This record gives sequence, C-alpha cells and structure tokens, in this order.
Amino acid sequence: MATTTVARGATSSNRAKRKAPFPVEFYRSALGKKYVMAMTGIMLMGFVFAHMVGNLKMYLGAEQFDHYGHFLRELLVPILPKHVVLWGLRLGLIGAFVLHIHAAYSLTVMNKKARKVNYQSPRDYIAANFASRSMRYTGLIFVIFLVWHLFDLTFTGTGYTYVRGHAYDNVANSLSRIPVAMLYIVGNVALGIHLFHGAWSLFQSMGWNNPRFNAVRRNFAAGFAAIVVIGNVSFPIAVLAGVVG
Repeated sequence: MATTTVARGATSSNRAKRKAPFPVEFYRSALGKKYVMAMTGIMLMGFVFAHMVGNLKMYLGAEQFDHYGHFLRELLVPILPKHVVLWGLRLGLIGAFVLHIHAAYSLTVMNKKARKVNYQSPRDYIAANFASRSMRYTGLIFVIFLVWHLFDLTFTGTGYTYVRGHAYDNVANSLSRIPVAMLYIVGNVALGIHLFHGAWSLFQSMGWNNPRFNAVRRNFAAGFAAIVVIGNVSFPIAVLAGVVG
C-alpha cells in the first residue's frame, strides 16, 4: 500500500514538472517576453512606415489614391481570391498587436513583483520609470485613436457619408472635420513618442546594445519616429488647408 502511494506521488510530481512546448516556456520568461515585444514591435513599425508611405499617394490625387486602395484589395489575385491577402495581413497585424500588448503588460507585472526596494529619491524614480510610464499612456492614446480610425475609414464611417471603395473622398471628408483632424494629430504624436522609445529599446531587448552604437540607435529612433509623425500629421493639415480634398 505504501509503495503504491509513493508511486502515485511520483507520477503526480512528474506530471506537475512536465514542461510546456519550448515556445510557451520561452514566452513565460522575461527574456522571451522581451524578444516577443521586440519582434512584434519590428513588425508593427514596418506596417506603420509602409502605411504612411502608401498614404502619401493622397498628394497624387483621387485617381492614384483610389487605385492604391483597390490594389491592396487585389494582392495576389488571381492566385488567391480577392481580399484574402489583405485580410491575412490584417489578422497577422492583430496577432502581433495583441502579443505586443500582452508581453508589455506581463513584463510590467513581473518587474513590479521582482522589485523589492523602492527607488530612493524622486530623481532616481523619474530616471528609471519615465520612459515606461509614458509608453503606457502613449500606447493607450494610440489604441483609442486606432479604434476610431478603423471605424472611421475602414468599417462604417463615423458621422459623414462613407462610400466603400472611394478611399480619397472618405479620407478628405473625414479629416475636414476639425475635431477628427485634431484627434488624428494627437494620436500620431502619441504614436511618435511610442515609436521613439520602442525603436530605441528594441535593440536592448534583442541584445544589440553596445554602448558604441548608442548614438546611432538614438538617431535611428528619433529619425524613424519623426518621419512617421511628419508624414501622418501632414494629411489632416493638408485637408484643412485645402491642399487636398
């Protein structure tokens, strides 16, 4: 009877110690979450940049911009049906976005649990936490803007005549409303701050943080964020100024 009990206990212990598949175990660690944040961040940065460059076709007129929107819906047609690639890209970006947020939240929780001693002075606290605290706020502001933006220009329209397939008119009509233009500007400024810190920190997360390259890292982060913000903010300004629309 005692032998049976011991055997059962050993079996239960082995089951408890059985590990999940390597990707899951790796993601459970702080290092894994940092890698996931960095890799998904790179994916999202690539999308943000490509999206901004594509939207610059606004300055070429309605025909060119509408043609660009039509082109996105027909990627790899007739190899694949219409919209399949576009929705595949959308689902991939949604997955990257969700993983990015979850990894960031999980790391914040892990760091709070691991910190045994509070920072000793307000100056130390600011130096160590300003970037991460601003990332949460800028991230939240951008998420609010993104939800509005998706409904406003992709799904249903919000408060104006929305015509599916008329991308140029939809953008011009939407951004001609001053409150919407201001939300667009605020959302993209928040995105720029988020991109600056994210582009800077992803090198450290991936282990590419040799002090000799800190100036290059900072210049890249600042330059990338500035290009995206200037490009995106130019659209509502151009519409309100009558340059496009």
